[in-house]
Amino acid sequence: MDEVILHPGEVALRDWRAIHRGAAVRLDPASAGPVAESAAAVQRIVERGDPAYGINTGFGKLASVRIDAADLATLQRNIVLSHAAGVGEPMPEPVARLMLALKLASLAQGASGVAPATIALLESLLRAGLTPIIPCQGSVGASGDLAPLAHMAAAMIGVGEILVGGVRRPAAEALAAAGLSPLTLGPKEGLALLNGTQFSTAYALAGLFEAETLFRSALVAGALSTEAAKGSDTPFDHRIHVLRRQPGQIEAADALRALMAGSAIRASHMQGDERVQDPYCLRCQPQVMGAALDLLRQAAATLAFEANGVSDNPLIFTDTDEALSGGNFHAEPVAFAADMIAIAVCEIGSLAERRVAMLVDPALSGLPAFLTPRPGLHSGLMIPQVTAAALVSENKQRAAPASIDSLPTSANQEDHVSMATFAGRRLADMAENTRGILAVELLAAAQGLDLRRPLTSSPALEALHRQVRGEIPAWTEDRFMAADIEKAAALVDAGLPGPAAPAF
Repeated sequence: MDEVILHPGEVALRDWRAIHRGAAVRLDPASAGPVAESAAAVQRIVERGDPAYGINTGFGKLASVRIDAADLATLQRNIVLSHAAGVGEPMPEPVARLMLALKLASLAQGASGVAPATIALLESLLRAGLTPIIPCQGSVGASGDLAPLAHMAAAMIGVGEILVGGVRRPAAEALAAAGLSPLTLGPKEGLALLNGTQFSTAYALAGLFEAETLFRSALVAGALSTEAAKGSDTPFDHRIHVLRRQPGQIEAADALRALMAGSAIRASHMQGDERVQDPYCLRCQPQVMGAALDLLRQAAATLAFEANGVSDNPLIFTDTDEALSGGNFHAEPVAFAADMIAIAVCEIGSLAERRVAMLVDPALSGLPAFLTPRPGLHSGLMIPQVTAAALVSENKQRAAPASIDSLPTSANQEDHVSMATFAGRRLADMAENTRGILAVELLAAAQGLDLRRPLTSSPALEALHRQVRGEIPAWTEDRFMAADIEKAAALVDAGLPGPAAPAF
């Protein structure tokens, strides 16, 4: 997809995914009317003179302080500068672009009171490839992602830095080079830019998109491991799973069965196999992977709502010229969704590592120890399994729910927070770990298949095996292992091919 047309409030997950992967963004022109009406409503509120939070008052604990009309522009600039207090590495450019698009779609719904010029500048940043430098730490996921979004807003007023073509430049200089002028913020605009869950949501969505690829690759790698272990496809029988009625489990079993269809390896032990049941890491794949699929789908549904919602404060209602102060900036839904993704990603990797451990153990797999033809002289895949175990351990620690934590902020005015920002941010590291685990499994399963020759697997899995061997030769003796893992990880990242992969 080369370009995504943002229809505020109606953007599909596939479009957010395309933006994350580099698609250009264009705002639906139909949003211009609601935006202009909302900005006009703010002006009428200002002229009326009644107290309105964040428009003519201070912020947070200082909400009771009235601000003179002559100072309203200074008020909005001050909130941006004072709240740009983030620390840490800059957020990755694809995630930052996604955040800008999320903020654009939210403000363009005409409930935030920003001027058309503010909308236009956000869209121009995206189209010109100007990405504000935004430190990744400093938000607790309530009162909006204040610090990160303040860095975004700072770049829009010509303060801070902007990434252009991979080069960091002073914001004012980068804007000028692109023919853009810094904003002068009007009433409510600084607050509208800062309030919202777009930073947390962008990270959570990025984690979801990674998890989708990992899930599909894990399903295919798991089928290949089952073949390498001479496992049974009986546990994947459709009749077993419909009795339980779990949708993801049914789909995962159907996909695994389809992947193994037509396998000569499976046919070779249909009769006379002394093994009555396979280990759980093979037999319970539909139950574990299906549960992960259902969890990821629930997280996807939550994030789809959030991405299309309006989450700043106060919200402007043009039919009554009211500025209603609420709590849509509280990112608890995002935190819960990110925690669900973390749990699913952790379990996908944990189950895959158990399959690797089973394959390298001759007592369980019936294959040579550590999948090398000459164990002892050669160590084979002994240490890659250790690497996978190390990555699983890291993921287990990261998978602890972030949403159950809360630290009061702003002199106890903001006394319960979501911690959605870390909940979303840790997903990238977890995905990278799981990618490594699946890479090791792919190597182990392909080697196991080699050791089963002359028996062949299913057409689908033989095609996968040829793809792996096109990049990574079989092991006849020990060699530098890290390069092979890296190549396998690239295959996992591209998405392992297979029929009947469940859709998200």
